[in-house]
Amino acid sequence: MNGPIICSAKGCTSSGAYAVIWNNPKIHDPEREKTWIACEEHREWLAHFLDKRGFLRRVDNLADTAGNE
Repeated sequence: MNGPIICSAKGCTSSGAYAVIWNNPKIHDPEREKTWIACEEHREWLAHFLDKRGFLRRVDNLADTAGNE
């Protein structure tokens, strides 16, 4: 990736530390994965938001996935 990785929470400008992986089964194919980036402060909130709707797949630490591009 080029440039800083910024949190997806509205109005947040913090660096992202997590990939919040999700899928809306009503509009996405089962194998499609969407990604929101989360900072430490917003990781739990974003994951909870998606989980309440049944969309959350998993939360990955970006440091663990950096070499897998």
